[in-house]
Amino acid sequence: MSPRYGDYQLEIYLNGMRGVQPRFPADAATMEHRAAEALPPWVLSYVKSGAGDEGTQRANVEAFSRWGLVPRMMEGAYERDLSTSLFGIELEHPLFLCPIGVLGICSQDFHGDLATARAAARTGVPMVASTLSQDPLEDIAAELGDTPGFFQLYPPNDRDLALSLIRRAEQAGYSALVVTLDTWVTGWRPRDLNTANFPQLRGYCLANYVTDEHFRSRLGGDPEADPMATAALWASVFGYATSWSDLDWIREATSLPIVLKGISHPDDVRKAKDLGVDGVYCSNHGGRQANGGLPALQTLPRVVEAADDEIPVLFDSGVRSGSDMVKALAMGATLVGTGRPYVHALAVGGEDGVVHHLRSFLAEADLLMAIDGYPTLERLRAAGLERVL
Repeated sequence: MSPRYGDYQLEIYLNGMRGVQPRFPADAATMEHRAAEALPPWVLSYVKSGAGDEGTQRANVEAFSRWGLVPRMMEGAYERDLSTSLFGIELEHPLFLCPIGVLGICSQDFHGDLATARAAARTGVPMVASTLSQDPLEDIAAELGDTPGFFQLYPPNDRDLALSLIRRAEQAGYSALVVTLDTWVTGWRPRDLNTANFPQLRGYCLANYVTDEHFRSRLGGDPEADPMATAALWASVFGYATSWSDLDWIREATSLPIVLKGISHPDDVRKAKDLGVDGVYCSNHGGRQANGGLPALQTLPRVVEAADDEIPVLFDSGVRSGSDMVKALAMGATLVGTGRPYVHALAVGGEDGVVHHLRSFLAEADLLMAIDGYPTLERLRAAGLERVL
């Protein structure tokens, strides 16, 4: 029997009857407001920033309000089954944690990657660990326990370094390799540019580089001895425009399933399938990298159609609630990721804050499916969504 995630609200109400008020808010907007009070201004600015006038970032969020479920009554939704599978891994639900490149510095102790991994372990929510982490990928994997972890790779222009990172991820026990395609060069982000704010150039979230033997050999010394040289080397190797031909050496480097992140066009999905890619990740990087594009939710149906049930489709961008997650699932996404909302929860409450956020997300999704009469993800997807007039 699938867990009754919606019962989390009963815990909150029962605690209230005992005089115990919730430590953390149940809605994303209040959590974001509290995170703004908790984070240093330079970290908050980086978390909030989007490309250009941040129009695509806003459009990602607003797109969800233009779609709605049609309730079905007397459909036997007393018990809900949110379970799914990915690459042979059985999952109790379709929620995952998106990779966040400054996650490490968003907790009060500057070890946010580890706190998030522990929260993932407590909730069974898979985590996609970023290349840009404050702690090494091996330490993050160790905190995940039995919960699946995926490693997100920003392919560097040094192939030996890429191969080293891939090998480390496989040896650490990650279950898939997520290759990000839309960040080989940083987008134009005025919010960051106006304060010359780029945390990685200040040495933050480079743990996977400074602990890598190949990177250290190129540096020719102790990364802590010359932080400027370390940041300069990182900047020189970061940017690489991945091409379809690169899939040959990536596939040769690992037996892990390969997911391509940043896919929005159906032709790219079909090309990925032809080349043996194991999954696609529909995302526009939350609007951080490129302004002027379509909301990711608008591109999702065509991505799902092109995938044609042959490969899974992961999705993120603009997801702010369990209801948003359900809508993306109804459009055919296999798994749906939470991004900025869990960063805000991490800033407010560390590990416990992220656990609360994930349980709240799942509770809202579970209750929505119960009330609207969808006992399974299959029934939800079969019903689909309708445009809001």
